[in-house]
Amino acid sequence: MDPMPELPEVEITRRGIAPAITGRRATGVIVRNPSLRWPVPKRLAALVTGNTVQEVKRRGKYLLLQMAGGWLILHLGMSGSLRIVQAAEPAGVHDHVDLQFGRQSIRLRDPRRFGAVLWHAGSDVQTHPLLVHLGVEPLGVGFSGSVLHAAAQGRRTPVKVLLMDHRVVVGVGNIYANESLFRAGIRPGTRAGRVSLARYDRLAAEVRTTLLEALHSGGSSLRDFVHSDGSSGYFQQQYFVYGREGEPCRVCKRPVRLARMGQRSTFYCPHCQH
Repeated sequence: MDPMPELPEVEITRRGIAPAITGRRATGVIVRNPSLRWPVPKRLAALVTGNTVQEVKRRGKYLLLQMAGGWLILHLGMSGSLRIVQAAEPAGVHDHVDLQFGRQSIRLRDPRRFGAVLWHAGSDVQTHPLLVHLGVEPLGVGFSGSVLHAAAQGRRTPVKVLLMDHRVVVGVGNIYANESLFRAGIRPGTRAGRVSLARYDRLAAEVRTTLLEALHSGGSSLRDFVHSDGSSGYFQQQYFVYGREGEPCRVCKRPVRLARMGQRSTFYCPHCQH
């Protein structure tokens, strides 16, 4: 299964589109295919057209466009990207939704159609069913080893599965969970309830460092993910373990191993992680 855009890629998208649309009035919406993960609202054009984008936020892997009377919620799914294009640029077969701002558009390309374009009425978007149960932001002040340690108590699930549980911490998908666990020296299959607070402190620090380094590198350019301007990131060139089965560990030179965990590919070094 190909990796999906994770927190760094979504945050990079937010930073890319925010300057182009914040304070601007939407002049139209084109929905070429409403059949995404959830149906695109039939009244989306009426709700958005003429409305001004007040702010562009991110919650986990969701992009949130605040407008008068509500919020536009966007999700890139497993293979999506948002690009700033000229409104007159011909759409491709996987270009499903355009948000138009005069001569420019924000275009959602989503080959697998697991993304989402939804509307939430009201001022508090955090009450939306997709957001209300989300955990802490890993780059926020509320994230710490104590948060992970408390969530792990009594749980037999692998620590990697805990780290990817969006009810505990948001946005840490498969790539950055693998990389953070390697940096922290923790084997992914270790039972979450058996990891000490000190090791969770180390893991939380490495999660933050890994995500910040990915942001600095422009994220990971996955098969279908590109920046809002069409450029690529290069963090994948720095992976310690992800996608490197059989290759020598960058630290100890022993082969990186692959396992299946929580229906996801898990990469680790049996010597450096214990």
